[in-house]
Amino acid sequence: MTLILRKLLASSTYAISGTLEALSNKLEVITSSHAVEVLQEFNVEELLVNDYETIDELEEEWLSDDEEPEAQTKTYTPEEIELIKNEIKLLKEFQKLASSIVKNSKGEVLLTALKRGFEAASEKGSSRKAIIFTESTRTQKYLFNVLENTDYAGKIVLFNGSNTDAKSKEVYAQWVIKNQGTDKITNSKSADMRAALVDYFRDEATIMIATEAAAEGINLQFCSLVVNYDLPWNPQRIEQRIGRCHRYGQKYDVVVVNFLNKNNAADQRVYQILSEKFRLFDGVFGASDEVLGSIESGVDFEKRIARIYQTCRTLEEIQASFDDLQKELETEIDEKMRMTRKKLLENFDEEVHEKLRVSLNESAENLTKYETWLWELTRYHLSSYADFNGREMSFILNKNPFKEDTISCGQYKLGKYIQDAHLYRIGHPLAQNIISQYRSKKMGCSEIIFDYSNTPKKISILEPLVGQTGWLSVYNLTISSFETEDYILLCGFTDKKLELDQEQCRRLFSLNSRIAGDSRFTGNIKTTMSDKANQLQTEILKSNSERNASFFDAEMAKLDKWAEDVKNSLEIELKELDKDIKTLKTESKKIPTLEDKLKVQKHIKELEKKRNSLRLNLYESQDEVDNRKDGLINEIEARMKQKVELEELFTIKWKLI
Repeated sequence: MTLILRKLLASSTYAISGTLEALSNKLEVITSSHAVEVLQEFNVEELLVNDYETIDELEEEWLSDDEEPEAQTKTYTPEEIELIKNEIKLLKEFQKLASSIVKNSKGEVLLTALKRGFEAASEKGSSRKAIIFTESTRTQKYLFNVLENTDYAGKIVLFNGSNTDAKSKEVYAQWVIKNQGTDKITNSKSADMRAALVDYFRDEATIMIATEAAAEGINLQFCSLVVNYDLPWNPQRIEQRIGRCHRYGQKYDVVVVNFLNKNNAADQRVYQILSEKFRLFDGVFGASDEVLGSIESGVDFEKRIARIYQTCRTLEEIQASFDDLQKELETEIDEKMRMTRKKLLENFDEEVHEKLRVSLNESAENLTKYETWLWELTRYHLSSYADFNGREMSFILNKNPFKEDTISCGQYKLGKYIQDAHLYRIGHPLAQNIISQYRSKKMGCSEIIFDYSNTPKKISILEPLVGQTGWLSVYNLTISSFETEDYILLCGFTDKKLELDQEQCRRLFSLNSRIAGDSRFTGNIKTTMSDKANQLQTEILKSNSERNASFFDAEMAKLDKWAEDVKNSLEIELKELDKDIKTLKTESKKIPTLEDKLKVQKHIKELEKKRNSLRLNLYESQDEVDNRKDGLINEIEARMKQKVELEELFTIKWKLI
């Protein structure tokens, strides 16, 4: 009954109504018989299998090693029969209440969720494809009816364990005709149906409404919007759902929309733990893998949630129980997250930012730093050519200072998704020309006075340097391998030989300053700066190597996962073929005429030939994986063949007042 509770709490009113009706009907079977007779006890699987396809699998998961399935027979006393009758009365009242709910606000909000989800996905460049996960086939049909009365009409496909609806049959029939004579047809009805529905979703439909049957065994790299209409309590099941789209071959960040009842304190705490502790929806790639690896079983977590729902009746009891659960998780999960983030952020540069999806909040400071540098340099160089608006980080270019035709006059803005102006960024031709001009500019050695006393900002890291003087050199490190990377190295010392760290050097350039005059760069200082630059170069090359190793491991893991998916998909098809062949062989023995027996045997031979072909595909798929691994190894080898150039840009004598 705990599993029934779990399913009901995650379901729509339509699914709840059907389940309650089935429960009451089963109980009426008991009360209609004699109380002293031994009656066949109904089980959870028989009750819910039509609505919840994975109920048999879940029931096995929920039984611990020392638990046994409930007995299949039971003798009921007259007293128990009376209690059952009272329970039937309550169930029918609840069922009537659920059936009376015609307007379902959760279903209506789905349209808003899809609109916002598609907007977010479009901003990332992906196509309009969404998979909506629900746990009940009744809810699935309800959502289909809701969406069919909108602009999505005719663009929806269902995916479940049976796929017996008219649309699925039509899609399957057209798919068979289209692929007749090709090796895409396996002659296994269930495997071919799955392939047909996925192909239709990819090529024709906009939305797939799926039960848990779609959470494993299919690849949807072309879809980047996942809607958890019914949100499971098991974090590993959520990961599997998202993993259908977020997998090898996906070109865009996957957008995940979760439905949450904000009026239910327990639901809010469940989502809080899934989001904040399990990090299932964060932007840090691999973080959820690290966290899920720190728990023994998602089913254990799900059981704990179910017990809280069963035993707690007040808001205080709910909060206290969830606080206890969260504390148990915090130590292991927080340590895992700390180590994961440390690995990512220690190697924080542009390429890592592209490869690993660091969340915008964490990267905002890094992005702002480069944008600010670009803004200050641009404002200095274009002071005679443009009008600047510091509040909006925009400027109007009145005259092109360069000869390139790709640079247009008009309004420019820093930021993202600019609609009414040119998007100004480091890669823009105007910015590249400005940067190139100053990068190649030969500079003498000057004395620069940095003014900290009159700055409105508090920069604690510079306070120990106030009143001191020293030297600072800036180098450009270029690493050319598979791709070219540039690093700015800052080397600084006080006159008392105290070394400045990289951040202190950077912060000096954030202050107002003035040139005090020329200065002389002596040989001893040159040697000191050169030695420090070489040391920084060694550290960067080591970090670069470690980063490439992490990238290699991540890519190999994705390839292995993809290979496993291909293997599992083919094994499912093989299992279905084995089943069909076995059935035909059994039927063949019952056929009286030799002519009909020969026809069946020919069909069996065709299926066996198809089965052999699939087995061969397993080996060919492995060869393809090996080829991709070879390509990845060649890429890493190219990265290792580095050409390193270290160029001094300028050196200054500094004074901080």
